[in-house]
Amino acid sequence: MKSVKENFDRQTSQRLREYDERLQDKRQKRKEQRDKNIQKIIHKDKMEKKLAEKIEKGCLMCACGLGSVAGSVGLLGGFGIYVSKSAALATAIAEGAETAKAAGEAARIPAAIDAVIKGITKVFGVSTLGVQRLESLFTANIYNNVTMIARAINEQYNPSSCILPIGGSGADKSICPWVMEKYLPAQNIPEMTRGGALSMNDVIETAVKSIVTDAKTVAETAAKKATEEAIKASTDAVESAYAACQTAIIASVVAILVIVLVMMIIYLILRYRRKKKMNKKQQYTKLLNQ
Repeated sequence: MKSVKENFDRQTSQRLREYDERLQDKRQKRKEQRDKNIQKIIHKDKMEKKLAEKIEKGCLMCACGLGSVAGSVGLLGGFGIYVSKSAALATAIAEGAETAKAAGEAARIPAAIDAVIKGITKVFGVSTLGVQRLESLFTANIYNNVTMIARAINEQYNPSSCILPIGGSGADKSICPWVMEKYLPAQNIPEMTRGGALSMNDVIETAVKSIVTDAKTVAETAAKKATEEAIKASTDAVESAYAACQTAIIASVVAILVIVLVMMIIYLILRYRRKKKMNKKQQYTKLLNQ
């Protein structure tokens, strides 16, 4: 009895393991199939989106072409062109967003660097740092590094020499007007003399920080302008295409009106000739009756 029970338990366990393995295998296959189906759906959605965009652009071009050559299509093409224009504008704005973002970023950094250079030149009256001119020194990585710029100015131009009897090759008098204007009054500002002594580097750093802050404002303005111009360029292209289509539609309508006018003239001529013939026939009838 015990042997039978053990045999039964062993067989049951084996069958359960086999069942579990089959179940895991089926789950894996279903998961793989589900993933394949998801990929197919994603691919199908992408294809449908691309096709819809191509159809929208094709409709815009077809409406222009048909409106310029067919009068009947020209009458019905106005609504189609309006709908196509709205869709094309939405597509142009969506597609131009990334381009506008890149254009804004490309305009922001050069504008910031130029503003920093002009600010340093205007405030400190200097045009070089080390052996390099400011235009070749500043890059996208360091133009807003206030500490580095202030230290470089302090080390090269030795502004302390303007107020202290310090000689040497490091002294440069080009910065002295700024020192006399800013450093001496700063001694009376409590926030600048908390350590008991006024640091020339701190005064320079305060001025550089103000320059960099102003440069950021200039950079954001330049980036915003570049972004708006990029988006405007995308929408102007659609507007130009729509204007051409509108001209074609107007020409088609005018052509239809001319055709209608010609047909009315022909109708009036034929009607006049018919009445004239009828009058002559009536006259002949009267003569015969007499």
